[in-house]
Amino acid sequence: MSDGFEMADVPPGFVPLPPVGEAGFNDQWGPLWVKPDGDTLLGGFRVERRHLNPNNTCHGGMLATFVDVHLCMAALFARPLPAQILPTISLSLNYLAPALLGTWVEARPEIDRVTRGMVFASALLRADGEPVVRGTGVFKIVKPRDGVPPGDTGDRLRRHLTGAGHPG
Repeated sequence: MSDGFEMADVPPGFVPLPPVGEAGFNDQWGPLWVKPDGDTLLGGFRVERRHLNPNNTCHGGMLATFVDVHLCMAALFARPLPAQILPTISLSLNYLAPALLGTWVEARPEIDRVTRGMVFASALLRADGEPVVRGTGVFKIVKPRDGVPPGDTGDRLRRHLTGAGHPG
């Protein structure tokens, strides 16, 4: 990590989110750390200098990216949705307070509803325990092309983090 933060700066039980697909944008802002809590996938990151805006607080775009990526991964982890990703249809955020350099930002997601074609999810982000962002998202469940799903990120996550495949 940059800024002198070490693995010890990550709360116990959190591990780096495994790569999903080819390298790209997510490599630029991470790592994102995840921890299973039952069928909930907690997520977090340490605010580094590269995440700051000119006000020296975590940039809203970084927080939005974290909410977007984490809600998708949390939905894939919690539900048997054979898909590599869930494209974002809508993302809404309320910024409640700034997240400062060095704080641990953590999300506890809620999968509010799953239909045949959409996932509705939300999360409250806390920086060192204090609320900083409330985010909600709607994600598309993409039908497989040619009948072959592109991959099952949720199953890979469950196996990686808990040693289990699809629930129940």
